Amino acid sequence: MAKSMSLLWGAGSPPCWRVRIMLEEKKLQGYKHRLLSFEKGQHKSQEVLDVNPRGQLPAFKHGDNILNESVAACLYLENQFKSQGTGLVPEGQAEQALMYQRMFEGLTLTDKLNSVIYYEWFIPEEERHDSAMKKNKEALLSELKLWEGYLEKVSSGSYLAGGFSLADVTVFPSVAFAFRFGLSVGSFPKLAKYYSLLKDRASIKASWPPHWVATPRGYDILKDL
Repeated sequence: MAKSMSLLWGAGSPPCWRVRIMLEEKKLQGYKHRLLSFEKGQHKSQEVLDVNPRGQLPAFKHGDNILNESVAACLYLENQFKSQGTGLVPEGQAEQALMYQRMFEGLTLTDKLNSVIYYEWFIPEEERHDSAMKKNKEALLSELKLWEGYLEKVSSGSYLAGGFSLADVTVFPSVAFAFRFGLSVGSFPKLAKYYSLLKDRASIKASWPPHWVATPRGYDILKDL
C-alpha cells in the first residue's frame, strides 16, 4: 500500500509534518518521498507543479489520488486505513466534535504564527511597518492565550480531545514550530507541557525535521510574546 504513495515535502513546515506524522501513525512506512528545499525554491519546481499547481508543499499522491492540503490528506488516510495503525477519530460524539473543532482551529493557529514569523523573516527591515507587525503579534498573542485556556481544561497527561487524535496530528507541528521560533515556556506553560507530552511520541520523533536535529537551537522571533 505505502509503495503506491509519494510525498514531496519541506522540513519544518507544519503542513508537511502533519502528513508525515499521519503516515507514521497509520504504519504506512515505505512510501516514496523526497525532501525539497524552500530556500532553493524547489517547491516551485516542475516536479512539484505537476502534482500541486499552487507550487506548495506537501504534494502527496496515493495511486492516482492527489491530496495537497495537509488536513485533507490526513482525513483521507484515516478513512482509507481505519483498521491500520492508530485509530485517530474518537468514537464518542462529544469527543469527535471537540476533535474536529480543535483540528480546524489548528489551521488558524498556523496562519497567525506565519503572519508574524514570515513577516519578520522575509520582509526587508526598511519595508516593514510597525503597525502591521504590532497587529499581527497581538492577534497571535490572543490566539496563543486561547490555546492555553483550552489546555487548562484537559486533564493532566491528556491530549486535545481525549486520546491522541487527528487534532493532535494537526496542532502539534504548529506548537513545535512556535517553540522553535522562541515562544517562551514560562509565558505559555500549558502549551509547553503539551509540547513535552508529545515530542517523544514515536511518530513525531520519526518525522522530526532533520535540520532541527542538526541545529537544535532555533530563533528568537517570538521571545517577547
